[in-house]
Amino acid sequence: MGELMREMVCIVCPMGCHMTLEKDGQEACGFKVLHNQCPRGKAYAIEEMTAPTRMLTSTVVVEGGMLRRLPVKTSKPIPKALLMAVMKELEQVSVPAPVKVGQVLIADLQGTGVSLVAARSMAKV
Repeated sequence: MGELMREMVCIVCPMGCHMTLEKDGQEACGFKVLHNQCPRGKAYAIEEMTAPTRMLTSTVVVEGGMLRRLPVKTSKPIPKALLMAVMKELEQVSVPAPVKVGQVLIADLQGTGVSLVAARSMAKV
């Protein structure tokens, strides 16, 4: 049995498997995942240990729109370590109305290659 690294609950599907990760030099990835019910759980656990990512949802200021703030999200997950830096960047963002859902507002957040997109349309008033 390998060295216990971490216990986690999988969030990939509604089953919520309680998984255990162990350090294991025999495995190609360096970890052994126990108690997962599907291969997606194993992939999730290994990603969480090696390079955790998250989708970011937030709001930015919209000028001339029917509301003051526009909901936004990242087009793909970004490294978890960059979440606070991206949030600081979003504090400075102001977009003019009209905006269409899916419109790219920032093309390359913090050098990740991931875009910030509008999560709803906003008409101009």
